[in-house]
Amino acid sequence: MSPNVPLAERLRPHLLAEVVGQQHLLGEGMALRIAFESGQPHSCILWGPPGTGKTTIARLMADAFDAQFITISAVLGGVKDIREAVEQAQVAQGNLLGSSFGTGSGGGRHTIVFVDEVHRFNKSQQDAFLPHVESGLFTFIGATTENPSFEVNSALLSRATVYVLQPLSEADLKQIVAKAQAICAVPAIETIAIERLVAYADGDARRLLNTLETLAVAAEREQRSEITDAWLLKVLGERMRRYDKGGEQFYDTISALHKSVRGSDPDAALYWLVRMLDGGADPRYMARRLIRMASEDIGLADPRALRLALDAAEVYERLGTPEGELALAECVVYLAVAPKSNAVYKAFNEAKSFVKKDGTRAVPLHLRNAPTQLMKTLDYGKNYRYAHDEAGGFAAGERYWPDDMTAPGFYRPVERGLEIRIAERLRELKRLNNQKN
Repeated sequence: MSPNVPLAERLRPHLLAEVVGQQHLLGEGMALRIAFESGQPHSCILWGPPGTGKTTIARLMADAFDAQFITISAVLGGVKDIREAVEQAQVAQGNLLGSSFGTGSGGGRHTIVFVDEVHRFNKSQQDAFLPHVESGLFTFIGATTENPSFEVNSALLSRATVYVLQPLSEADLKQIVAKAQAICAVPAIETIAIERLVAYADGDARRLLNTLETLAVAAEREQRSEITDAWLLKVLGERMRRYDKGGEQFYDTISALHKSVRGSDPDAALYWLVRMLDGGADPRYMARRLIRMASEDIGLADPRALRLALDAAEVYERLGTPEGELALAECVVYLAVAPKSNAVYKAFNEAKSFVKKDGTRAVPLHLRNAPTQLMKTLDYGKNYRYAHDEAGGFAAGERYWPDDMTAPGFYRPVERGLEIRIAERLRELKRLNNQKN
């Protein structure tokens, strides 16, 4: 193979046994391994982060089944590319029909159509594969870094098995480094530099090999016999982790942050906050999410939490990065250790659900506003009891619900934080109401 071919391509496995990682799919007795050994190709979607072997596995399937392999990039392609793939599949099958979207059966060579970044195709483009997958004209393999549940239409999803690929482990990546050193002109690498290189790759084999190739070229230019940690840091600059600010990983990470706060683990919450900031998440977005957490998970158990979250957002607006990020960290720790209550959150959702299903009930006359004489004549506001004029500032026995409605009891405070006091107050008010009635 030409030395001008990228290192990642030179090291791409040509046999299933050469694949590093994904043993939960390719190991003995595992799902994809069984599929390879069966000799029967089937449509599937390979879902996983970049550089985990999706394209490699698709190519190996084509080799294993002696199939024509057609690649379509959903980033650059469209319906025209799908038509051309159908025509090529028909030719290989030995049954080219007049219509470019015709199907047929017959002998010949089978075709695998591999669609990279399939989530970038819209619904109509994805639908264009359906009749040909159903007819068996070709086997469809899609690769995606996004959750297929959201990004692949249900019709295509129902016809394909989803295989989930995992980021490569540190041991996997070190094995790939050793392979690169054995096969290609890669200089010796200091042990600590390998550790840093593996951490830099962050589970992505392609990123590892591209970086290693850059280092090898730079080392050759400087006539270096070894890649040291200090030199590696100089070449790479500040480490940037893999982070998709708009995709699955983004929402997984914010979910982990929210659940760490809810679970009262300040260290874990700080970790996920820093992961997001380090990965490039907008701190203003983070501030908005913290405000949401204060409302949803802490609520009236500690009303100061909401004020602190608002203050943290304001501090960040004034100071920006990096100084303002400390206020977000302070807020995260406070939210994590604060007493938790979702009573208001649940009450609000119950009230919304009730109102959505219920009819439009009339406002009782005594609760209506009466700014005009006509309204007063119609008894608007009549017999309304002004609470401030009553003993203790409470009009015991007064009703504030529609006349034909029983109070549902949406809000049920928990026995944590300030809501302990709130619950006591509500019990006392209920006792006073019962005495009056």
